[in-house]
Amino acid sequence: MSVEINYIKHLNGVFEHFSKDNRLNPTHISLYVALFQLWNSNFFRQEFYINREEVMEYAKIGSKSTYHKCLKELSYWSYIVYIPSHNPFKGSKIKMFDFGTSSGQVVNQSCTNIGTSNGQAVVPINKHIQTIKNVKNKNKQRDFKNLNFQDSNGNKQITSVPYQDNLKTSKDKNYDDPL
Repeated sequence: MSVEINYIKHLNGVFEHFSKDNRLNPTHISLYVALFQLWNSNFFRQEFYINREEVMEYAKIGSKSTYHKCLKELSYWSYIVYIPSHNPFKGSKIKMFDFGTSSGQVVNQSCTNIGTSNGQAVVPINKHIQTIKNVKNKNKQRDFKNLNFQDSNGNKQITSVPYQDNLKTSKDKNYDDPL
């Protein structure tokens, strides 16, 4: 069964939601647009199956882990419903919501209190997934700025790019030295 979707109104509506949602990064948006295009190709059926390689190519995502992370987050944040197949011969199932006809965020109706209501379970747009902060790299940029670099002659280089002369690009290079 297909849903009647206004292409332009839907994209305007979803981009309005994107602009208000600080959790999203360009990869999420690219993935959503790729899924939207596939939804369009599937005549806006309520659910359709996807091929990971095809979606990654459309979205210009090169990493499987990034793809799966963003897909799960879009589902968790109620932009889509993602139902993984775990079968290499059968694609995962995707359900998309109509953002073009509603004034509020459209979400998975199966998320209501007892699952039998026809109403929508609205998730606040500012709700975040709890993640563990990476304290290991917290001070990396500060420490990097405090490093002192020296060139091959022992002269101190004040630069934001370490080892910028690795290829001996300075004017006083010795052509007998290997690159």
